Amino acid sequence: MERIRCHALVLAIVLLPLICRAQVDRIVIAAGTPEDQALQAISNEQDGQKKVRLYEDFLRKFASNPAAVAYGNWQLSQYYQGTGDLQKAGSYGDKALAGAPHNLDILVSQTNLAQQMKDNAKIMEYATRGGEAKQPKPEGISEEEFARQLDEQKTVTKSSYEFLETAAFNAIADEKDAKKRMSYIEHFTTAFPDSRFQEQVAQYAMYTLGPGQLNDSARLLAYGEKTVANNPNSVPALLLLANAYVDESKPGSISKAVSYSQKVIALAKANSPEADRSSKLSSGVAHSTLGYAYMKQDKTAAAITELKLASGLLKGQDEVAYATALYRLGYAYAKLNHVDEARNVLNEAVQIPGPVQQPSRDLLAKVNSARARGK
Repeated sequence: MERIRCHALVLAIVLLPLICRAQVDRIVIAAGTPEDQALQAISNEQDGQKKVRLYEDFLRKFASNPAAVAYGNWQLSQYYQGTGDLQKAGSYGDKALAGAPHNLDILVSQTNLAQQMKDNAKIMEYATRGGEAKQPKPEGISEEEFARQLDEQKTVTKSSYEFLETAAFNAIADEKDAKKRMSYIEHFTTAFPDSRFQEQVAQYAMYTLGPGQLNDSARLLAYGEKTVANNPNSVPALLLLANAYVDESKPGSISKAVSYSQKVIALAKANSPEADRSSKLSSGVAHSTLGYAYMKQDKTAAAITELKLASGLLKGQDEVAYATALYRLGYAYAKLNHVDEARNVLNEAVQIPGPVQQPSRDLLAKVNSARARGK
């Protein structure tokens, strides 16, 4: 009797319902049924191969019982995962999910398998399924009782939910293909709307939609605006939006670039004694974008002020951002015919390897030519 009680306890723990976010899938094997008796016999078998055959017999015998089929396939999946046969483990796990599509324990197992196989698409499939499904309120209980049950389930399943959330985020970070990465991001934001990785996922989204990746400015701006609507003080989102709007030709875009840049400067507080490298870098890039925006508004003197601040903050922080600020500053000086100042700035910019080096050389050549003509 003691053995039977212990077996029943293990089943009760293993087969508990799941996360508060997911529809509850219960794999219930009623005590004393032929299925329960068969599972007790299987649990007593110590030989792995014999246990596999017993589970296969169990699946054939109780093929009309969805709960039994889901549980049997899950156990076979775990067995093959233990032997290292990940393909077979995944196949049995998918069969288990067919019978219990929202079972968190099985979804965690399948996500773990997909991680071992380095299959980002499968990781996202299983992990987001664990987050997307919603638990309906059962009939016959009050809203207060339902809320209490959700709180209890959330406590019990918090670590599993966080595992799925982290696995999905890591798949985004690991994915090299921009189209796939953006698809993962869209599924992630639906499945985990209140994720602790919101900020990082937003950065990945805007990087993915930006130049050098998908280069989809319309989607980038839409995603960035949505991010800022949810988190008005997201410095990375504000910076990326400012940089995107400053190159847009649509009416009002430059004004938005100015507004977002100014907000970053206010948030970064680069002059504060507590300001770190990240704050100075963010503020420097914002001053650089603001100066560029002012140039487009023909406010060249104001642009020079901003770009001098930018170069001071960015020097020694980020070579590309620093070179960009110098190039823009050289252009602003040249625009006002401050030839000597332009030459001094551009002579430094051409020494910095990177994407701005050649444009700086070209601009310096024009400035030198104009200086020669002036003499």
